[in-house]
Amino acid sequence: MAVPLGLFWILVIDDLFWILAIDDVNNLIWCWDLQGSGQAYAMAKNSKTEEECQAMIQKSFRTPMVRFLRERLEKAGCAVGDNFFKAVTCNEEISGSYSRGEGVKVCSNYVRIQDDVNMVVIRELIHAFDDCRTANLDWSDCSHCACTEIRTNHLSGDCHYKRELLRGFIKIQGREQECVKRKVLKSLSANPNCSGFAAKDAMEAVWDVCYNDTQPFDRAP
Repeated sequence: MAVPLGLFWILVIDDLFWILAIDDVNNLIWCWDLQGSGQAYAMAKNSKTEEECQAMIQKSFRTPMVRFLRERLEKAGCAVGDNFFKAVTCNEEISGSYSRGEGVKVCSNYVRIQDDVNMVVIRELIHAFDDCRTANLDWSDCSHCACTEIRTNHLSGDCHYKRELLRGFIKIQGREQECVKRKVLKSLSANPNCSGFAAKDAMEAVWDVCYNDTQPFDRAP
């Protein structure tokens, strides 16, 4: 249930109370958790320099999920050192990317807080894991790309309901899968081999198998 209060909304989810601050063009600016940590989440506007971003990448290595994924890559025979990750300035509106032979790039001009960097590193490490374990993964094949995008968006936690809430999506029921599908289609739209209906058809064709494939986790985090 959401109740408007001027430029603020009170949101109740499973007996948890949140206050959302909305600007005059309906952008979410702040979100306060009133019954958990009491933390206020800010939608920052200032991106980072490459030097700042590189330091944040190094800090991300201490997070449990990043450590876990790097360990699993090493066990799979694809160990990645610290130089596998690089902060760059990107021309495209993306937060990061993984390329075979080049590693993970984090776009310093599209990340704002440490959590942004952590999420990029986690997402791209899942791509790297898929590339490592699948000998014939073809990044130009729409179905192959759809599968790894489904897994990345599902397993990274990027579609957790709290993150969706901060993006302004109020609906909770079924939100995680809707988020995964939305993000998969957005990623595939940048692939010239997945334009138009090809992207949606590829996603739907591999959805059940890839969504339920939680490796290297025992279950979706």
